[in-house]
Order: sequence, then structure tokens, then C-alpha cells
Amino acid sequence: MTLPDGYLDVTPGRLAAVVTYLEQRARPELAPAAVPSELRMERVRGVDVEEYRRVFRKVGEPWLWFSRLRLSDEELRATLSATGVEVYFLVAGGEAMGLLELDWREQPDVEIVFLGVAPELVGHGAGGYLMRFAIEEAWRRGPRRLWLHTCTLDHPGALGFYMKFGFTPYRRAVEISEDPRLSGELPRAAAPHIPFIEPESSVR
Repeated sequence: MTLPDGYLDVTPGRLAAVVTYLEQRARPELAPAAVPSELRMERVRGVDVEEYRRVFRKVGEPWLWFSRLRLSDEELRATLSATGVEVYFLVAGGEAMGLLELDWREQPDVEIVFLGVAPELVGHGAGGYLMRFAIEEAWRRGPRRLWLHTCTLDHPGALGFYMKFGFTPYRRAVEISEDPRLSGELPRAAAPHIPFIEPESSVR
């Protein structure tokens, strides 16, 4: 569906985000970078759903990540254990502080489904380390393309970060969804930079 030009109302209690899809069609040439000594990547097999949700919240709550929080334990376990889905934690100081999820189920394409680090690691090279790992892990297996998407709810530097690592935008979409702070999946205080607009029924 093509949206018409102009302003479109968004129902109170819902979010609207502009989604940008990006891809790599060839392995990028990246300048060498030092590996932070305190960081390491850990492949997670037989994922514990509670631990996964903890890391997912730690990384994504500031940006209103909610999709995995709307799955039941059974649904999440089935998703993460599906053949072709790979989960990695970025470990710092013995604690999982970052998340990478690769999806190989649509080969020869591979998707970076989630990639992010905890707020306290932002700006210290952890995101670049995580992205380099993702790129190397994907391209060493020779996919046709590597792709991901980001949106306007994400870190304001996210789009530029992906483009710096060789991703090219190729599509935009608008996503409308229930605000996870309304449904209780995230606390009302999450992402204070994104205004929460009460539904009319709750303010009467």
C-alpha cells in the first residue's frame, strides 16, 4: 500500500516509526580497528528465554524494542531455536551487555535481526566491535547479501552507523504499533525522549 502525501493521524497510545532497510551486496573493506580487551562474543546455544529477555530489555528498552517481549515463552523458544537462527551475546566484565541475532533461514540472504549494546557501552567502541563481528561472521559464509533495518525510534546515530559500515539504504516503510508502555511490556518511564500519548479512554 502506498501512503498518500500529507499528515496522517496516529491514534493515541500507538507509535509510528519510519523504517529504513539497508543491505550489503558485497563484503565491505573496513579499516583495521583495535579489539577492546574487555569484550568478547559468546555464541548462545539452547537459549534461556528469561536471560534472553533480560539482555533484550537491557539493550533495547531505551529505544522501545518490543517485538520479542510480545512472544510467549514457547513462541520465543521456538523462534530462537529454529534452524538458521543464531544468537550471540556481547560479554563485558562477565555480564551479557550486547545482543546480536543472525537469521540464515532465507539463504542466500542473511539478516541481522537485532544488534545493539547496553547504554553504558554506547560510545566506547562496543557497537563497532559487535558490527565487525556480525559482518565477518556473515560474509565468511558467502551470502548473496547481508541486510537489516532500523527505524526512527532507534538511537539517532544508528542509520549513520550502519552506512559507515558499508550498508546502503534501499527501502522505507512506516510501522504503526501499540506503544509497549501502554501494554505493560515496557515501563512507562522507558524512552522518555519519545512522548507517551495516553489513549482517550484512559484520560476521561
